[in-house]
Amino acid sequence: MIGRAARAALLVLTSLALVPQHGAAEGGGGKDRSPASLALSPDGRWAVTANATADTASLVDLDKGEVAAEVPVGKRPFAVALSRDGKRAVVTNWMSRSVSVLEVAPPALRTIGTVEVGYEPRGVAISPDGSRAFVALSGDDAVSVVDLGGLAVVASAAVGQEPWHLVLTPDGKRLAVGHARSMDVRVLDAADLSLRHTVPLRGHNVRQLAVAPDGAWAYVGNVAERGGRTNREDIDRGWVLGSRLSRVPLGEEGPREAIALDPRGKAVADVDGVAVSPDGQLLALCAGGTHELILLLQPLPFVAFGGPGDHIDRDLVADARRFRRVQLGGRPVSAAFVPGGESVVVANYLANTLQVVSVASAQVTRTISLGGPESPSLARRGEAIFYDGKRSFHQWYSCHSCHTDGHTNGSSFDTLNDGRYGNAKKTLSLRGVSKTPPYTWHGWQQELRPAIEHSLTKTMQGPEPTAEDVDAVVAFLETIDFVPPRPPSSPDAVRRGQEIFRTRSCSRCHARPDYTTPRVYTVGLESRDDVYQGFNPPTLRGVRHRAPFLHDGRARSLEDVFAKRYHPPLSEGEEDMTREEIADLVAFLESL
Repeated sequence: MIGRAARAALLVLTSLALVPQHGAAEGGGGKDRSPASLALSPDGRWAVTANATADTASLVDLDKGEVAAEVPVGKRPFAVALSRDGKRAVVTNWMSRSVSVLEVAPPALRTIGTVEVGYEPRGVAISPDGSRAFVALSGDDAVSVVDLGGLAVVASAAVGQEPWHLVLTPDGKRLAVGHARSMDVRVLDAADLSLRHTVPLRGHNVRQLAVAPDGAWAYVGNVAERGGRTNREDIDRGWVLGSRLSRVPLGEEGPREAIALDPRGKAVADVDGVAVSPDGQLLALCAGGTHELILLLQPLPFVAFGGPGDHIDRDLVADARRFRRVQLGGRPVSAAFVPGGESVVVANYLANTLQVVSVASAQVTRTISLGGPESPSLARRGEAIFYDGKRSFHQWYSCHSCHTDGHTNGSSFDTLNDGRYGNAKKTLSLRGVSKTPPYTWHGWQQELRPAIEHSLTKTMQGPEPTAEDVDAVVAFLETIDFVPPRPPSSPDAVRRGQEIFRTRSCSRCHARPDYTTPRVYTVGLESRDDVYQGFNPPTLRGVRHRAPFLHDGRARSLEDVFAKRYHPPLSEGEEDMTREEIADLVAFLESL
C-alpha cells in the first residue's frame, strides 16, 4: 500500500513534469472558463480565479483588464485562496481529490505541486502566515490541513454533513465551516481543529462565508424553506423558498441572526458569494439566480429569534443607500472588495468574466473576459436556463435552488410531481438523469422533455418554455454525470455487502449498470391518497451523497433504511438483517 505522503510526493513530481509553468493553458479561448471563485492580491491589482469548466486557474491583471497567465490545475476547480503576501495560491480540485499549490509572481503563474487531500475538496482558506491551507472535504464530511511548505496533509478532523466553504478569522485562531446538509456553521479552533461551538442556520444551500474585520461575525448566504405549496400564492408569500443573509458569532456560542432579502414581487434567488468591506460597513452578496450583486450598508436589521420574516424589512428596502441591486447578467458567484473598499470584483460563472463594480455608483466599470467561445453551446444555453431564477414566478428560485448543481439539496418540496399538494417529496438528484428514466418518485413521467416542461411551468410557475429552451435543458442535463465513487475503507466489507445485495434480490429493482429499473413497484410505503400508486426505484449510484433517504426523507441514514424496516420484503419469509450485515450492505452501497 502506498502511503499518503508517498502519494502526495508522486502527485507533486507528476505535476511538475506535466504542467506548463507559464502562459496560457491548452484549449485557447474556445473553452468556457466558468470562474467559480476569485481571490485578490494585497494591492488589489491582481486576481486569481478557479475556472471550473476549463480545469485551469488564471492570473488576471485588473488594471490592464486582461488575463496575464493561465495554468492547468485539477479536475473541476472549485475555490481559490491567496496568501496574505500574495505569493501563494491554493486551488481546490473538486473532482480530483486534490489541491493545486501555485506560485504567484505577476505577470507569471506557476504550479508548485499538487497534494491529494480527500474526497470532493471544496472551500479553502490559508493561515495568516501562509504556512497552512485548510480544506473543506464535502465527500468526507471533514476538514484537512495542508502544510504548504512540505506539500502534505498534516491533520484532519470530522465536521458536519457536506462542508462546502470555510473561512479563518483575521488572527487565524478560529475556523468557521459552513455545511450544506447539516445546515449549520461550526466554529473550530484552527490550532487543533477542535470544535468550539455550532450555530444552526435553519436553512439549506449554505454558501460562501466572509468574516468581519474584527473577527466577531461570519456572514453567509443561505436559503430558508417553509414547506409551502409550489403555487403562485405560496411562492410569493415566501412560503416555499426565500433568500437569507445570516451572520454567526465567532467569539462565543450564540444564535444565528438573519435578514430576509426578498421584496414581494421581485425576489432574490440563489445567494452565493459574500464579501465584507475593509471597514466592515458594507456587504456585497452575489445572487446568481437573479444575476445581480446586492450591496448592503450597515447597520442591518438582523433578527435572532422569531424571524426574520418572509420578506425584506420595509425600511431597508426603501432606503436606496442601504439596499442596492446591481444587475450583472450571467451568474455571479464570488466577490471580493479591493483593499480601499471603493469597488467590488465579481466572478461571473456563466459570462466567463470578472466584473468590477463601483461602490459609489453601483455600476459595472470594467468587464474582463477570461476566454470562452464566441457563442454558447446548446448545453451552455440549457445551463443558463437551469440556473435562472427569473424562470420562476416573481424570480424566487431556479432549478438549481433545489437540484443544487444538478444534484439535490436534500430537502423536500410540495410540488405537483406526485399529482397533488399536501404530500411533500424529497428532491431527487439529477446526476445521470438522462440515463435513468422514468421520472418523479412515482415514475409516471416517461420522457425527459415533458418532465422539464412540467417543472418549469408547475413547480416554478414560470412561463411556457420554447422547444429550443427544452432542447437546451436536455442537452445540459446530459452533461450531468455521477461523481466518481469514493474508495472503500474496507474492501472486504464491500465484497460481503455485494453478496448480501445479490442474495437478498436487491438487484430485482436496482439492476446494473445504474442500479435502477424502469418499472414501478409497490413497496409498502404508499399512502392511500396517492394519485399515482407505487414507486420507481431511484438509481443507487452515488447514494451515499443523498441523505436523507426514501421519498419523504424519513430515513436519516442508510442504516435507518434497513434497521427500521423502511425497505420492502424482497422474498417470502425474509428475516431481518443483523447489525453486521447492515454495515456490510451499507459499505457496498456507499461504494457505488
